[in-house]
Amino acid sequence: MICVIAAAALPTQAKTKAPAPPAASESEEQDSDVNAALTAELFYELLVGEMTASSGDPGTGYNLILDAARRSGDGQLYRRATEIALQARSGDAALAAARAWQQALPQSRDANRYLLRILVALNRIGESAEPLRHELANASTRDKISNIRALPLLYARASDKALAARVVRQALEDELNHPAVGPVAWLTLGRMYFAADDKAHTLEAVGNTLAQDPGDEGAAMLALQLMDSGVVEAEPLLSHYLAGKPAPEVRMAYARVLLESQRLNDAQTQLQAVTHEHPDIAEAWLIQAMLDLQVGRLDEAEAALQNVTRLQDKLPAGEQRKGLLAQAYLLQAQIAEKRGNYAQAESWLSRIDDAAELLAVQSRRASLLARQGRLAEARALIRATPAKSAEDERLKLQAEVQLLREAGQYQQAYEMQGKVVAMAPQDNDLVYDLAMLADKAGKPEEMERLLRSIIARKPDYHHALNALGFSLADRGVRLQEAKALITKALESAPEDPFITDSLGWVEFRLGNRKEALAILERAFTTQQDVEIAAHLGEVLWSLGQRDRALDIWRQGLRINKDNATLKETIKRLGARP
Repeated sequence: MICVIAAAALPTQAKTKAPAPPAASESEEQDSDVNAALTAELFYELLVGEMTASSGDPGTGYNLILDAARRSGDGQLYRRATEIALQARSGDAALAAARAWQQALPQSRDANRYLLRILVALNRIGESAEPLRHELANASTRDKISNIRALPLLYARASDKALAARVVRQALEDELNHPAVGPVAWLTLGRMYFAADDKAHTLEAVGNTLAQDPGDEGAAMLALQLMDSGVVEAEPLLSHYLAGKPAPEVRMAYARVLLESQRLNDAQTQLQAVTHEHPDIAEAWLIQAMLDLQVGRLDEAEAALQNVTRLQDKLPAGEQRKGLLAQAYLLQAQIAEKRGNYAQAESWLSRIDDAAELLAVQSRRASLLARQGRLAEARALIRATPAKSAEDERLKLQAEVQLLREAGQYQQAYEMQGKVVAMAPQDNDLVYDLAMLADKAGKPEEMERLLRSIIARKPDYHHALNALGFSLADRGVRLQEAKALITKALESAPEDPFITDSLGWVEFRLGNRKEALAILERAFTTQQDVEIAAHLGEVLWSLGQRDRALDIWRQGLRINKDNATLKETIKRLGARP
């Protein structure tokens, strides 16, 4: 390294021996002597600088090499001084070297790149705008696209992500309408706005990306992230993408979002499209099995899982195949458990050798024990499962909460969920689960307090809005407030059949039975759910349409004959479906 750097520092006349002039004047001889002395001095300075840096004194080595760089104007020496400072974790020194490098060699793209990266690393985001513009201005179209794609990663650790997005927006202003670069530029901005939690500008960026390139898969996936964050306006953009030739991965991701939103019929539509167009994608069949299991179609779920097993040899060996098969075996075990075949469920669980799924496997084993009346053993099994992190400890507590919930031990489940919340008190999902258990444990005031705390932190958290509105409606109190809460929840999730069910129920409580009937029929058409069936049947019964009510209740019983809400409704009304 020393020899290479020293050679790079030598002036040209020292590298190439020029022919001797016929007669040297005294002045020329003096110039030659000065150049020789300078070359020797530089060589010595570089040698000492490298030796000093290597012997544990990078500061002195840095100063010597930076001084040599300034006197020689050699880019390699500036680079070396910058790298010594970076290796010594001296950001200010690295920045000083990079600035000196750029000032000495303003056309050097390497100098500009080092300066840009160091400024971002030092969180001096506002100062990065100029070197970023300079880098993009001097790049070919191909390099420009690559560089723009890398910007979200470059600025990922910026403390002020909104400022980072503004800086990048300014730098990309001239690229946004470029036929080749525009879609990439807009998508990059979308990702940066999303990281800054600026959903309005993210939506704008996704729309502009798809306007320029309707088949952009990255924009479609970003639209899905927006949907998952409650931005309902993103769905039409995604639908526009899906109308073309969508990637199956996008359809599957969309199906997962729909499943989480309980839009099961819409999820089924997407999965059918994937399995029809790409029948050899094992993951699509796995998601289909999840959907079938969720709605109680056990035979269909089993058939879908058989396709996963059939396709396993086409999966690349390694963690992907192991993880997919582990998920398939877990679902098979759930199917067997629901059928009451506990021995078969255990047989499926015994096939899983993925250490990452140990807690999931033990949770299923615990569920099998609990179903057989061995709740204490089930809880002991969960507690004995090793935990490698605080997250594992939390998941263990949640698994135990689920056991208690399924066993009807709501007070104990509520108390244990309180321990879970104490580990992450700002996690709205965990607090929501605690609120639901408070309701089950006969603590409606505590449930309301918890739900209002969520709404105060996140006013558009539609699950909390809906739960609170439904609770008020079900108790027949503050019905206008209940309706307002549910209506607001629908603004964030307008297609959610369970929130639609809540709206129908509050209309029924308000005495608007015909309006309630229309709403509940729409909800039941969207989602064949047992509790929606209970509510719809009661409205029909109250309107004198008793044969239809009995038919709806029979459908509900086929979905889940043990549902407490449906059983209580039928008993209270004295019906015999």
